[in-house]
Amino acid sequence: MKQIALSGLALAAMMAAGAGGYWVGDRGIALPDTFELLGGRSAAAEATVQRSGPVIYYGDPDGRPVYSAVPRRADDGREFVAVQASEDVSFDRTATASADAAAPAGSEAVGPRRILYYRNPMGLADTSPVPKKDSMGMDYIAVYEGEDTGGSVVRISAGRLQQTGVRTEVAMRQPVGRPVLVPGTVQLDERRIAVVATRSDAFIEKVANVTTGDRVTIGQSLIRLYSPEIAAAAAQYLTELKIDTGSARLGGARQRLENLGVPTGMIAEIERTRRVPLTVTWTAPRDGIVLERNVAEGMKAATGDVLFRLADIGTVWVLADVPEYELGSIRIGARATVRVRSQAGMRFEGQVSLIYPEVSMETRTTRVRIEISNPDGVLLPNMYAEVEIASGGAEPVVTVSDSAVIDTGTRQVVILDRGEGRFEPREVTIGRRGRGLVEIRDGVNQGDRVVVSANFLIDAESNLKAALSTMAAPEVVR
Repeated sequence: MKQIALSGLALAAMMAAGAGGYWVGDRGIALPDTFELLGGRSAAAEATVQRSGPVIYYGDPDGRPVYSAVPRRADDGREFVAVQASEDVSFDRTATASADAAAPAGSEAVGPRRILYYRNPMGLADTSPVPKKDSMGMDYIAVYEGEDTGGSVVRISAGRLQQTGVRTEVAMRQPVGRPVLVPGTVQLDERRIAVVATRSDAFIEKVANVTTGDRVTIGQSLIRLYSPEIAAAAAQYLTELKIDTGSARLGGARQRLENLGVPTGMIAEIERTRRVPLTVTWTAPRDGIVLERNVAEGMKAATGDVLFRLADIGTVWVLADVPEYELGSIRIGARATVRVRSQAGMRFEGQVSLIYPEVSMETRTTRVRIEISNPDGVLLPNMYAEVEIASGGAEPVVTVSDSAVIDTGTRQVVILDRGEGRFEPREVTIGRRGRGLVEIRDGVNQGDRVVVSANFLIDAESNLKAALSTMAAPEVVR
């Protein structure tokens, strides 16, 4: 039985063209996009489709929406293009059946197949064991043996594949990564901060010419002070030196000087000169910048007073605020890229050294610490930073493109290409996403070919077939 799955409007237009002396074409009546939907295409596109089956209509050679049911010529003398069954774009499988029937003898094509039943051309849950027409006069679509397996596999003709733009690709094993973009601030490395303080009461006699923000080097002189307690300990040490050098090294006077924080160089000078110094010079304990200067000449400093606060900014921390829902993708040692507004175009590379074990109640974020090398000192404390943290593992996993996954919210589906125009929806379990890829944990294997374009159309066809199979049990024609 000859079947052409066309919309009511397109079928009526074609029949009018055949019966009325090409009335549609001569009058220039345009059916928007109809020619393209029914199989009309350029010569270049035709060459990519295997043409087979009977001629079902003729289209304008320039692709205009002008059609004819019989051969005809355009105004310039060129013949209309014949559209065969395999090129017809429809949801039925008549084109495939016609192509099989038209296969030459001796080929590997399967012989005539048995018709199981006929289904409604508009997709309604209505089947018939014998040929019939619907209320619009459209033929019911034959379902052949082997096409209705009770599953969700659907067949699509080569012409329809060409027109709908179905594209496929192979599932591959590769790492999946996705950058986490979060804000952060530059902070000092707590391990690189030092203070200059006295361990006894003292009077400040001289302060070096350094102020807050200046850079100092280890051993650089900062202050000169007089401390009665240090002077007394030095005098006792000198007495022990005069009595016996050996016992002096074992006595408590030297240890007392060290406990008071007297520099080793000053103790060596006492041993060399055998004199008690009136003042002691305090030096910088490390390289860095002066964060605080709390000292002035002539002032009295009490025990434990902080006179200078220094920090080494050769390495700094960037504290990034990562949302709670992103914590699962962050790992210790992950690479991180930091950008600051004051250094446009510059990128600072580091890695995650710590994920703080606390979530903020107000912002629902967790701080992540990133260590950044800062040899030029361009990163300053409290700078705002834009942080990009690499997430995901480095191990390869089975992946497909983002566009291959149909996500309904409750389930995820991928369309598998079984070859020869057969497609099967497959429910999958997905994992991480990143760089346009989705990890497939279950449902798809490496090497499977999946649909990445027009997969919604195939899924709709599969759902329609499943609905028809469950809502109406067909009677088998014998």
